[in-house]
Amino acid sequence: MIPPIASRFVAGTSASGALDHVSDCNQDGMGGILNLLGEHYHEPEPAAEDADEYCHLASQLAERDLNGTISVKPSQIGIDVGPDVFTANFERIVEAAAAEDVFVWCDMEDHTTTDTTLDAVESTARDHPNGVGVAIQANLTRTRDDLERLADVPAAVRLVKGAYDEPSSVALDSKAAVDEAYEDHLEFLFREFDQGIAVGSHDTKMLKTAVDLHKEYGTPFEIQMLMGVREDAQRELAEKGYEVNQYIPYGDKWMQYFYRRVRERKENALFALRAVVGV
Repeated sequence: MIPPIASRFVAGTSASGALDHVSDCNQDGMGGILNLLGEHYHEPEPAAEDADEYCHLASQLAERDLNGTISVKPSQIGIDVGPDVFTANFERIVEAAAAEDVFVWCDMEDHTTTDTTLDAVESTARDHPNGVGVAIQANLTRTRDDLERLADVPAAVRLVKGAYDEPSSVALDSKAAVDEAYEDHLEFLFREFDQGIAVGSHDTKMLKTAVDLHKEYGTPFEIQMLMGVREDAQRELAEKGYEVNQYIPYGDKWMQYFYRRVRERKENALFALRAVVGV
């Protein structure tokens, strides 16, 4: 049982509860992106079990006729066990999802996993064009090269600022530099991409930049935001006709994810404090 303090950010411990939350999002004109919580498995068995869960999740989305996708973490499906284990599990998930016409996103983790993640996404996307997407982090100095590589790959890109504390040898050194890079990368995506663009940000400035670029280039895009963060804005954007998809985590490994959300934003911490003290 997830305590009420965390239920703002996590859609329960079961797939059925998460699917119900997708249904609620659909009622509000939004799609849902389901993520089973779990990461950094060092044995093949739990990685295979979570891959099985994702395959089943795809069939449940289709069975309930929900507007939803799934998003997986590389370290959850075996990248720490070995690249071959990760790639095999990812391909298996994508094949199962493709059979149900369900799109699969691959999250991006720290910079040591970037090459292996991109290799798996690229090879899988060649076999399942328009069925796969990958998150790319604007805070890394390598990102433009990665985007140029993906321009020729039939995979969508979710551009995020980056949540990992990366060393200065591979990452930009300030928030202002990351913001500038994010806008530059958005411009490149809207100008060069036609496989799908997801703006993964709660930053009003970045969302406005995306809208302006859409008007300039005509490239379609979607907005992706986290469950529990700026949900009023999510609904308002959906009401205005933008494609909005909410990232919906679930599962019994909720505690680490919850505290990560609380640390990220002052308003999240204030929400948690009010829930504890009852005000």
